Amino acid sequence: MLVSDFDYKLPEELIAQVPADKRQNSRMLVLDRKERTLLHKHFYDITDFIEPDTLLVLNNTKVLPARLLGRKDTGANIEVFLLNPTNRTNVWNSLIKPSKRVKVGTLIKISDELSVKVLERLEDNGEWVVELLYSGDSLSEVLHRNGNIPLPPYIHRKNADEDLKKLDFERYQTVYARDEGSVAAPTAGLHFTEDILTRLQAKGVELCYITLNVGLGTFRPVMCENITEHKMHSESFEISEKAAEQIENAKKNGKKILAVGTTTVRTLETAYKKLGCVKPCNDYSELFIYPPFDFKVVDGLITNFHLPKSTLLMLVSAFAGKDFIFEAYQSAVRNKYRFFSYGDCMLIL
Repeated sequence: MLVSDFDYKLPEELIAQVPADKRQNSRMLVLDRKERTLLHKHFYDITDFIEPDTLLVLNNTKVLPARLLGRKDTGANIEVFLLNPTNRTNVWNSLIKPSKRVKVGTLIKISDELSVKVLERLEDNGEWVVELLYSGDSLSEVLHRNGNIPLPPYIHRKNADEDLKKLDFERYQTVYARDEGSVAAPTAGLHFTEDILTRLQAKGVELCYITLNVGLGTFRPVMCENITEHKMHSESFEISEKAAEQIENAKKNGKKILAVGTTTVRTLETAYKKLGCVKPCNDYSELFIYPPFDFKVVDGLITNFHLPKSTLLMLVSAFAGKDFIFEAYQSAVRNKYRFFSYGDCMLIL
């Protein structure tokens, strides 16, 4: 298949710049794969569509304040975007903008307590290796005081006021986020509230948590026209003993497994592909899911609307059928749904 097969036109005004007034007020397009029907609902209606005895699997990763704004000693403004830690203490792979203004040895001052030293450039992918120099508290605490939430580039925050920054810290994070390590949110989970989770449990829905630390690789554009030539970046994931037991019991007992987000799908299908079943593991996923794909674990999916030509759009096309997904996207555009990270969502049954 060709990457151009996954293109569509989206009016720029439909790209959500801020979250919905309340998490549960996002719109939700319900896709029934068997009946091939579309229903226009809101996320607070979700308890009407998830059957009792469903296992709802959520990604509990937490977003790091990984976007650092600093200056060189010349006064030049530099942005450092932390991607993932290396096996060396306080040494990270990162992106730097503008990269032409730095070289090996450049020191970038973020604040009085945090600086970034450039150690190396990785020529194959445009990334840099940097060392974080700080004093006092743990690195997590220092990043929370000095970093910014790493919003996607289509969300514009050049002159955001303090209220908007505070909103991003709260709303670009799921209510069940626990394990800090992602540089992007698993956005399908942003619509859930504690109340909705409680109501689902009261209905007989079982909750299960796994962790996949979302990296920029998930969102990198597919540069080759033949999609089979695209290579996914590696992302770390963990499935605990409890989660593995829940998933295996669900499969044995005929329960439906409903994944919240493409990251959850990739975690579960990667584990099955590597191990032949879902077992407790700490591993890495480089799984690229595109049509056709034989899903072994996931029966249903909650997901946001994705960028044209993206690997995420290819994944949902593999799950629900490309023609049906594009029919749903056309309907969403006509009905002025809000797209991408802060936008509305789909429930695919």
